[in-house]
Amino acid sequence: YLDAGADIIETNTFNSTTISMHDYGMKSLVPELNREAARLAREVADEFTARDPTRPRFMAGILGPTNRTASLSPDVNNPGFRNITFDGLVAAYAEATQALVEGGVDILMVETIFDTLNAKAAVFAVQQFFDQIGQRLPVMISGTITDASGRTLSGQTTEAFWNSLCHIQPLSFGLNCALGATQLRPYVAELARIADTHVSAHPNAGLPNAFGEYDETPTQMAAIIREFAESGFLNIVGGCCGTTPVHIRAIAEAVRDLPPREVPHIEPRCRLAGLEPLDIGPDSLFVNVGERTNVTGSAVFKRLIKAGDYNAALDIARQQVDNGAQIIDINMDEGMLDSKEAMVTFLNLIAAEPDISRVPVMIDSSKWEILEAGLKRIQGKPVVNSISMKEGEAEFVRQARLIRRYGAAAIVMAFDEQGQADTEERKFSICRPAYHNLN
Repeated sequence: YLDAGADIIETNTFNSTTISMHDYGMKSLVPELNREAARLAREVADEFTARDPTRPRFMAGILGPTNRTASLSPDVNNPGFRNITFDGLVAAYAEATQALVEGGVDILMVETIFDTLNAKAAVFAVQQFFDQIGQRLPVMISGTITDASGRTLSGQTTEAFWNSLCHIQPLSFGLNCALGATQLRPYVAELARIADTHVSAHPNAGLPNAFGEYDETPTQMAAIIREFAESGFLNIVGGCCGTTPVHIRAIAEAVRDLPPREVPHIEPRCRLAGLEPLDIGPDSLFVNVGERTNVTGSAVFKRLIKAGDYNAALDIARQQVDNGAQIIDINMDEGMLDSKEAMVTFLNLIAAEPDISRVPVMIDSSKWEILEAGLKRIQGKPVVNSISMKEGEAEFVRQARLIRRYGAAAIVMAFDEQGQADTEERKFSICRPAYHNLN
């Protein structure tokens, strides 16, 4: 592949996590698999760099999606069930990340993402590891659109996928696998429009035939990808399933004389997501927040949750969205409830209801442990309601940093010695010092 013109090669560690290796009784080999895969790829990349120091070759350590999904139940009869947790994914990805870095990777790449919650766990683990070693490597993100619906397997549109993961500020954001280049084109074009970072694409060599083989020739694939580049969609390009060194050589030659996409300046907005995006800016009207899924605001909802009638409670959420709610506020703070368990159960059930989960969620609680439990269940970009300065600046900054790391927005309640701020001037004077500390 390097001889054919590749600048970046990947480690063959797509399934090298304890979660995926568990099925083969090989969990104990995961650190070695990642470390040795990185070492071998490092040797070959360095060999080609030494041949021509004016053209350095790079190596990306691959963190694959695992064979579990945190957003969906594997049991059709129990939509609230999960066979993997966010914390379990973080632990698995952290172990793989450490070994890849020990093996000498230049880049970490979370790829073939079919469930954004899995990817959020991966980038959480990566950022946590960066904090531990006091160093940050470039991170590439690449999702997969599974069919003509234009959505990931867990149901997100391309823009919702971007809104949910852009908080890691990746080196590149792109799409790979599942579809051939022709079918992938509209979604790559969408990313090129909305992403304020580099855009990548490494599609399959067409769609698999009846025998699971790929029929798109190098010449055909290179011609399609050249048109992508001519349209200004791409900064990084390559090949996924069915592609060979011959494909890579044809692609490299096809785009060699074309300029890369210019990274655009994107207007800052509050960019949220459920399965679909919600962007809030100066030109937005009032944002309608559905409050009927709040036990402190709806006697009917509280009665249903206390009775464990979650199906009827879901109907209330559905009615809120049908009636125009752009965000649904979920609050389970009630003395007679196990509020954390109720929050987790309801969020898991919502994820299986696309007519509800298409809108962002506002996780509403006065208790941090409930807010954090909710953040670990949402694949989109939610809103936390709320954190405050009541417990001091240090705790506020800790919680705010974690909220950003979970990929969420936050409502901030401003308090000082005189109580809650009641004017715009007081709000800014209270929050500004903490904001500068946070950044």
